[in-house]
Amino acid sequence: MYGVLIALFPAFIVSLVFFGLGALIVTATSVAACVFFEWAIGKYLLKKETTTICDGSAIITGVLLAFNLPSNLPVWIIILGALFAIGVGKMSFGGLGNNPFNPALAGRVFLLLSFPVQMTTWPVVGQLTAYADATTGATPLAIMKGVINGAPGVSLDQLPDSLSLLIGQNGGCLGEVSAAALLLGLIYMLWKKIISWHIPVSILVTVFVFSGIMHLVNPELYVSPVIQLLSGGLMLGAVFMATDYVTSPMSKKGMLIYGVCIGLLTVIIRLFGAYPEGMSFAILIMNAFTPLINTYCKPK
Repeated sequence: MYGVLIALFPAFIVSLVFFGLGALIVTATSVAACVFFEWAIGKYLLKKETTTICDGSAIITGVLLAFNLPSNLPVWIIILGALFAIGVGKMSFGGLGNNPFNPALAGRVFLLLSFPVQMTTWPVVGQLTAYADATTGATPLAIMKGVINGAPGVSLDQLPDSLSLLIGQNGGCLGEVSAAALLLGLIYMLWKKIISWHIPVSILVTVFVFSGIMHLVNPELYVSPVIQLLSGGLMLGAVFMATDYVTSPMSKKGMLIYGVCIGLLTVIIRLFGAYPEGMSFAILIMNAFTPLINTYCKPK
């Protein structure tokens, strides 16, 4: 757990560089709320004699939930998301090791469905001292969806270049904007053997191939696969959330099936669904299929 937190550190630093005070407030609130709710629920509702807050899982849930939120989200909404992530997504199933869905993603989707306006209002990068009054703008995924839907005045020329997406100079959730920082985390976790390559690589390759085919079919409507890979929560989800031990398959074959399905669902939702981003929904859907994949891929 603490190895994963080390891998998340570059993305946190980048979020501070581009979003400043907002990133600090959102992350600190989310982590503190997740740790508090895990302690309180374990002690007073589940009557556990020992606390589980020191295993690091609540901290990771708090960080990942924060990384999936805008940097100007009100504190009370963050606390509600943390309560849902820990109370409903994790502790109601018995705590760490028993939850069928990724708690941070469960919290994020709960907030997205409950507070769609606040959850889709994105501050422009560079406002280091702004929080609630930050100037907002469109994200790369919102621009892509606007082009697909034929929105007036929206074109693919408005998208940031690949270098800006790689560094993080674009709007979005505070932990997803810098693909380079997330790739550093992936390299660290592979080096430390915290995760294997099967899930993240299968997701990224599937998205690249599928979105590349769509780009070849109609390059004026669909962006290049490189832009798809570097945009939105794809890297964050592929590296840190789809690889969650509890909610992902155990066998290597199962991991590859799981990753390919997540990649396909993500592109389908991005290109043909109502939401600009499909990563969160794709991972949660495949979390539900993990027991079936484990049964199918069980070693003889």
